[in-house]
Amino acid sequence: MKLTYPACFYPDEERKGAYAVVVPDLPGCVSGGDTLAEAMVMGMDAASGWVLDELEDGKPAPPASPLESITPEPGGFVSMLVLDMDSYAEKYGEKAVRKNLTIPAWLNTFAEKNHINFSQVLQDSLMAIYQQKQHA
Repeated sequence: MKLTYPACFYPDEERKGAYAVVVPDLPGCVSGGDTLAEAMVMGMDAASGWVLDELEDGKPAPPASPLESITPEPGGFVSMLVLDMDSYAEKYGEKAVRKNLTIPAWLNTFAEKNHINFSQVLQDSLMAIYQQKQHA
């Protein structure tokens, strides 16, 4: 699913070339970057995260205001952000995905006799590896 939201961009008076980004339709969604291009990317990331949280809570994505209805504060301008929610959710979403696995029959028998949750063991193991890689 692709979504678009108008965003207000404001030059950062303290950092030359930097911009702040505010997405009026997503309360509290504010970001920024050292350049206009980086601010746009960071704005898309912040807005995508905001919307993904809503979707994962079972809520709909908020409707976007028409571009012409958004008036930035003096010195700012409005541009549209394009969100690729499918791509963002695939990378950052908390939604569980089904995976098939292959193990030796004797190990399956052992796990079943001991009431071991395969999904939990796999998640715990992958999380441990992930944390090791993050600290390496």
